[in-house]
Amino acid sequence: MLTPADLLTNTDGIARTAWLTSHGCSRRALTDAMGTGELLRIRRGVLALPDADPKLVIAARHGGALSCADALRHHGIWTLPRPDHEVHVWLGGSGRRHPHPRCEELCTTHFSPGTAVLGYAPVVDALIHAHRCLEPEAFFAAYESAWNQRKISASDRRRIRRELPASATWMLDLARPDAQSGLESVLRFRLHLLGLTLESQVALPGVGIVDFVVGRVILEVDGRENHAGFDRRHNDLMRDAAASALGYETLRFDYSMIIYEWDRVVAAILPALARSVA
Repeated sequence: MLTPADLLTNTDGIARTAWLTSHGCSRRALTDAMGTGELLRIRRGVLALPDADPKLVIAARHGGALSCADALRHHGIWTLPRPDHEVHVWLGGSGRRHPHPRCEELCTTHFSPGTAVLGYAPVVDALIHAHRCLEPEAFFAAYESAWNQRKISASDRRRIRRELPASATWMLDLARPDAQSGLESVLRFRLHLLGLTLESQVALPGVGIVDFVVGRVILEVDGRENHAGFDRRHNDLMRDAAASALGYETLRFDYSMIIYEWDRVVAAILPALARSVA
């Protein structure tokens, strides 16, 4: 027979008492589990495992599902780093907030159509909320990541378009399903704002598929931690040599440069473009 703790492992470590009893747990079993510390009482009618995600617990205490960037990360969507203390809670279309300690300091409440259950908000809802809270480029990268991983359907994308303000339409139009990393999305987004249109995932003879081409310049984005290995480095040099033989100049940028040293990236790209048309 499944114990209450066994059941909670299938619900992100948190659930309503009514759900547990509907799945065969007696009130006595729940009381005993709380007495031994196997379960924790979050608020009236809500129980959690002691090792449940602390943000998930705060969201449940507030009355809803954990959303925005934390939910996206849980679903494997690429996101830019954010301050760790914020807890974004989805309460559905008409949920009720439950005040709790540090509520005003920690919690941001999101109301949007649907019924929020406990746990992590679905990807489509988390993206809608992320647009309200994240920087535009961070939302754009997350949206492309979700699309690339097929975690949002065509109907999801139509819903996002309906629920986002008209001012977001240009980002949805710019988005593509073939972005291989969030860094690629950020790079393309920022260069679009500079008036540069990039061709993405371009196949060049003798070179292979490159991340971006603009004019006669190839832009490669490296988000891999161990990219300095000999084999990887040798392969990159061979590709660059083949691209040069075709008349292309290759520029490579890593995570640190794109996120923290953007001025250096721009200072490399613009002169390269000028040389390509000279």
